[in-house]
Amino acid sequence: MTLRAALLQLNSSDNPADNLPTTLTMLREAHARGAQIALTPEVTNCVSTSRAGQAAVLQTEAEDQTLAAIRGLAKELGFWVLIGSLALKTDDPDGRFANRSFLIGPDGAIMARYDKIHMFDVKVSETEIYHESAAFRPGDRAVLAETPLGCLGLTICYDLRFPMLYRALAQAGAEVLFVPAAFSPVTGAAHWLSLLRARAIENGAFVVAPAQTGLHKAQEGRTRRTHGHGMVIAPWGEVLLDMGRDPGVAVVDLDLSRVADVRARVPSLRHDREFLPPGAP
Repeated sequence: MTLRAALLQLNSSDNPADNLPTTLTMLREAHARGAQIALTPEVTNCVSTSRAGQAAVLQTEAEDQTLAAIRGLAKELGFWVLIGSLALKTDDPDGRFANRSFLIGPDGAIMARYDKIHMFDVKVSETEIYHESAAFRPGDRAVLAETPLGCLGLTICYDLRFPMLYRALAQAGAEVLFVPAAFSPVTGAAHWLSLLRARAIENGAFVVAPAQTGLHKAQEGRTRRTHGHGMVIAPWGEVLLDMGRDPGVAVVDLDLSRVADVRARVPSLRHDREFLPPGAP
């Protein structure tokens, strides 16, 4: 089976209303180019470093205009969309948001939801510091979607550094692992490709990673820059797509029979063994 996937590389601002028309235009292009599924990057609706700014513009899942519009377009065109993630308000007492991915079916229904598990709390340099958990609450559940397109594993960005999540998804049957991202330029240049290839090789799966890119306009708080380079990696580790740094749409065909072939050649998913940790008696 061949799956034709389209990746959207976006340069979203901190204003969801401004970002939506571009996203919808790109989704229409993806469908026109024959994609069975189109994938958007992390925080499709709003790239922001300001919690106050986010509180002013974000909506709950039930009210979110980006989600409603993409669901409507998926139904209109009759194809699948993976919304890499949306920043959403929640009813959490501490006011933290959700970083939530949505798999939308061709009837416009939400087929799966995934809340980002691992929060990007890092000090990349003296001037580039992130504390995602201050604004977003982490999820606690891995999500696998069985679909007519294949078995799909949902993850988001910083999850990429936690290989056991991908191992669990692959051992549960995932053939394609999604990694929508808004990667830092510093860590992106150093680690993005290596980590994506590692997750593909060690799990014998396709890794599909749409990305935010460039300098993101901000009405509130400091501006942010992201790495770009939306990518698709084959189960044997080959790079099938590298979108570079420009926004746009790219289409790639995934031969899902390669997953079974690679896993038969190197059946490491069946070779895990229990072991004692260092220092155990």
